[in-house]
Amino acid sequence: MAVLAFPRSTDPSTCYVRLRQLRSDGFVEFDFSMGDPDLSVDLILPQAAYEEFCLTHRVRHLTPEQGAVIDADQAKWRYGQPGLTE
Repeated sequence: MAVLAFPRSTDPSTCYVRLRQLRSDGFVEFDFSMGDPDLSVDLILPQAAYEEFCLTHRVRHLTPEQGAVIDADQAKWRYGQPGLTE
């Protein structure tokens, strides 16, 4: 897997959102992080509240490709051999 550049910031107040799911009941599931997109919390909000949340926190949205890189890196730590490049 190719390493993708993240829109990382040295400012811990820089916020990131990774969209997980737009649910049929009108809720949005997403990951939210501050300063480092590798460390996030899972959140769920109604669509309108999600949009307001993103505007209020001036978030940077991660692409699906960037999310896949995060998932692969976390899997290395969860399931075995940290330090692998693939």
